[in-house]
Amino acid sequence: MHEPLATKPPKIYSFFIPEIQHFYYSFWMNKELQILLDTPRLILRLSSEADSVKFQDFVKRNMSHRSPWRSATGEPSIDYKNQFLKWEQEFKEGRSIRFILFLKDDPEGAIIGFCNFSQIFRGPFQACYLGYHIDASLEGKGLMSEAVAKALEYMFEKQKLHRIMANYMPSNTRSARLLRKLGFIEEGSAKKYLLINGEWEDHILTSLTNKNWLP
Repeated sequence: MHEPLATKPPKIYSFFIPEIQHFYYSFWMNKELQILLDTPRLILRLSSEADSVKFQDFVKRNMSHRSPWRSATGEPSIDYKNQFLKWEQEFKEGRSIRFILFLKDDPEGAIIGFCNFSQIFRGPFQACYLGYHIDASLEGKGLMSEAVAKALEYMFEKQKLHRIMANYMPSNTRSARLLRKLGFIEEGSAKKYLLINGEWEDHILTSLTNKNWLP
């Protein structure tokens, strides 16, 4: 189930700074974008084909920073335009919801992170997997937890999921702290779980359940 689009743009109050005002209006006029979340410092929205160049810039900026945790299986270079089209199709089919993050004071500027909910299962499972990353230059400011907390709220309250799972390598202490902060419970470990930089790495398995879930 996806949130319906409003029939007209919401009233834009005069206290919005011009950049924010323009962004909100553009969002509501663009029918390709169907979800917009905001926090005190961030804007989260769905990725689209038009974001592919900015996302590629984000990946290049953070290549070495993400390397220890990122799967690298020797596949050819990613065509981000086609990748974003695939993600849009996944969203339409209810299989994933992928948010890109922007600073609220620069809503049309650089992508500064992402928060993905993939492999969405319905039926008796009602669950998905969580993935996320913040720009290396913005680590340690609480932005990632701010974004993930808002996205989790949306997935539980609007998408009506019951369980969200997140797994991390034991050496990834930042992810461990973030997930504990957000209430994720450690459920065990999986040996040689993912191929990371040519090595099968163990992972800690965690989950968060929706205590207010209703069918």
